[in-house]
Parts: sequence; C-alpha cells; structure tokens
Amino acid sequence: MRWGDLRYVLGLLKTVLKFRLHHLIPANQVPSRFARTALWLARLLFPAAKSLENQLPQALESRGPVFIKLGQLLSTRPDVLGEAACQALSKLQDQVQPIVGDDAIELINDALGQEALGHFRFIAPEPLASASIAQVHAAQLTTGEDVVIKVVRPGIRALIDTEMTALIGLAQWLEGRFPLLRQLHFTQILKDQQQIMLTELNMFLEARNQIQLRRNFADSPLLHVPRLYPSFTRTNLLVMRRIYAPSIGDMDVLKDAGVDLKVLAHKGVETFFTQVFEHNFFHADMHPGNVFVDIQDPADPRWIALDCAIIGSLSESDQSYLAQNLIAFFARDYRQIVNLHLRSGWIPATTDVNAFEEVIASVCEPIFAQPLSEISFAAFMTDLLDAARRFNMQVQPQLVLLQKTLLYIEGLGRQLYPELDLWETAAPFMQRWAVRNLGAVAILGKLLDQGPKILGELHRLPSLLDDTQTIDLRIQLAQQQDQLEQLQGQLFQIRRRSQRRWAVSLGLLAAGTVWLLCVGLP
Repeated sequence: MRWGDLRYVLGLLKTVLKFRLHHLIPANQVPSRFARTALWLARLLFPAAKSLENQLPQALESRGPVFIKLGQLLSTRPDVLGEAACQALSKLQDQVQPIVGDDAIELINDALGQEALGHFRFIAPEPLASASIAQVHAAQLTTGEDVVIKVVRPGIRALIDTEMTALIGLAQWLEGRFPLLRQLHFTQILKDQQQIMLTELNMFLEARNQIQLRRNFADSPLLHVPRLYPSFTRTNLLVMRRIYAPSIGDMDVLKDAGVDLKVLAHKGVETFFTQVFEHNFFHADMHPGNVFVDIQDPADPRWIALDCAIIGSLSESDQSYLAQNLIAFFARDYRQIVNLHLRSGWIPATTDVNAFEEVIASVCEPIFAQPLSEISFAAFMTDLLDAARRFNMQVQPQLVLLQKTLLYIEGLGRQLYPELDLWETAAPFMQRWAVRNLGAVAILGKLLDQGPKILGELHRLPSLLDDTQTIDLRIQLAQQQDQLEQLQGQLFQIRRRSQRRWAVSLGLLAAGTVWLLCVGLP
C-alpha cells in the first residue's frame, strides 16, 4: 500500500473513532477473529456517545460531498440502518451546513451579472435547502413569478477530486488482494462515480436534462418537472419555477392531506419503468430531498422531480437484456434467465447451467410476489453477490447507476407503502413492453429497418439460427481460453522457479567469492 493510501485509511479510521461509529458495527457480522478483537478493543478505549445515531451524519458531513452522497442513499434504507439512524441521516438531503448568507448572495450576483439581476425583484439571503453540491435560494422575478436559484458551492470540484482519487487508489490496492472486488469492478465503479459527481457541477448539463425530462412527461399524470428559465442558466447556477408541495419524506403532511399512498406508490413504480424502458432517460438521484408530491388531488397524487443533474440511460442491448430478464423473472422461467446471461456474456460459457439455474431459483423464489415489508433486500443482495462469486458472474459497471436508482425507489416505496407488491405493478408494464418490442409487429419493423444489412448476411442465416451451435462454440472458446490461462500460469511458475534457481546459484557464487576473499586463496 502506498503512503498516500495508508494516510487516507488512517484518516477514515480517525473519523470512525472520533464519532464513535465503530459502535454501529455488529460484532456478530465481523468474520475475522482478529477484526472482532480489534473492534472489542476500540469499543473499550472509545466508548459510545449518548446520541450515536446523530453522530453518523456529522461524521459523513465532515468527510465532504462524496460521503454526504453515501448518507443520502443510506437515509432511504431503514431496513439496513434502522429508523433512528435514517431519520438522523435525512438532514443530509437538504440541511447540510450552507454557504454563509452574504457569500452566497455575492456568488449569485457574480454568476448572474448586472443585466440578469435586473429581472429579479428580490433574492432571499438564507437558503431554502442546502445539500452536498449546491444550495437553493428563494427569489421572485419582476414579472411576479416565484422561482428558486440553485448555486454550486465554490471549491467543490477540488474536494471531490481529492476524495475520489484517494478512494480509487485504495480500491486498486484492495482489488489486488480480494478477487471478489475485481469481479465487482470496484475501481471502475468509483471512477464512474467520480465522473458522475463532476457532471453535477455543470448547471448547463442539468438544465438540459431537466428540459428533456419535462418534455418526456409533458401533461403526464405520473410525474411533474418544474419549468426552467434557460436565459438565466450559468455554469454554476440555474433558475426554475418554485413549487409549493411537501417532500416525499414528509409522511405526516401527506397523511394529514389524505393522500392515497397506494396510488402514489404504484405511480412511483410505473414512473421508474417508464423512464428506463420507454424513454431510456431516468432520474438517478431520487432521494427525498429531490422528490416532492403534488397533492392538489389527494386521491390522484403526482410525483415531482427536482435536481436532474444525474441522469442515466442504457445501451439498446443492455436495455433489451434487462427487460427480458425481468419478463423471465415474472414468468419464473429461471432457465431463460440463465440463457440470457450466457448470451450476453455476463457469466462464462463454461458455467454449469443446471447449477446456476438452481441458485437463481433459490435467490428469486423467496421474494416473488411478496410485498416490500416481507422482503429483505440486504439478504437478497448478499445472495446475489455470493452467486456472482461462485459462478464468476461479471457485475456490469454500466448498470450500477440503474441499481442505485432502484435502491432509492425501493427505499422510498418501503417508507411510503410497505404493502406495495412491486411485481403486481411491474409485470403488466413489462408485458406491454414485450408486445411492443418483441412481438410480431416490432420484429417486422426491425426487419424493414435492417433490410439491406439482412440481405447481405442472408447466407449466414442457418448458422445464426442454430443457437445451440453458437453456445457450443462459445463453450469451446471459453475452454480453450481457460486452458491457455492455465498454460500461461504454468509457464509463469516455471519461469519463477528458473529465476529462483539462478538467484540461488548467483547467491552461492557471491558467497563463495566473498569467503575466498576473506580467507585468502591457497
């Protein structure tokens, strides 16, 4: 481990001990006897604080924007941390320590410029909300429209770069020692996260995303996106229409207003699937600080999405494979899931398909047709990771953003309406998707679009149709690859032994020479 990585680890350890976070670690979940002993010793030397749950958000906030983002995700997971800890973490959604009032106004004035400032009747010096990357101020245009101004914190790029560079260095060191982390592409995931966080700093990109998302859901009963004012957009600032609505986290307000939480939960699932499989343009930062509820009609509420900085999309092949996997899951066709994983290359071609099918069935069956309140997603993810390790299943970095979004949505749904049956809501949607994209009309449309290319490849049609032959070929290639890797390993070992023999020989020769020089030649 490099000195910089070691220093970073020591800094993390210092934060853990300072805020007594080691008391949140369940000792029975620590696998190593040495680690359990170290945890016991740390608890003895650094006893717990009185309000341990409140220490967690303070610790994450002290580490900067990267860890604040982690806290926002965890704040939606009471099934992982418990209600008290999640309640404490919720302040990281919109109550992070703000920029001092005068400094914030000066930053806004400099960004807008004198000409644009003439269009504002007033700008409130105290922020409405303050998060890891930016904060929001109320304002009013001279036309009488209530708006909010979102301004990026100064110096935030340097903080993100420093923190993420250190984390990536640590991840590379860990990957060299833990095969599972290599299989999870841990370093690549962190590099992707660094790029995602840096894109959050560009308000022009966020403005473009917000305009597109608003266009996608124009006049939709599912989701509302506030109007943006493009003429006021700057690199570090944007202006949008102010909305007057409760946050999704304000459960007491929603209940007092008589909001139909079941309808709202179902609309949330449908909104997610619509974004992913119809628009291929999904909001990927759906923590409660960014999600509000239109309660003008409590019987038919509507979601409101803010902060469109992080938007995800999938390639056509990833979208298709993901959809087909979901359809197979709803049909409990686990062999089809295995075949899809083989065709996409997500598992090696040499995988024992019967054994993999049994594992998929054992993981999926316990959660099938169960409401959120009966599902332990922590246990589900543990089982999936165990299956990934056993079958060398490659985790797809390009799907991590979607997985994170799904965790947000599932976490919100668990708080909103625990009796929600995800499958009951999602299955009809995916069936409609299958008819549109996998049915006869869709196939005919693709044939017409790809006509010239298909004619050019027509002579290969018999071999392409023989799926068994294709899979057999993949298996043969994979076996040859395994044999080649084994041969390379053997050659490496032979080379190492040869180098050791040479080293021993040279060492003996050097020792003999020194001895002769010391005792003198006869």
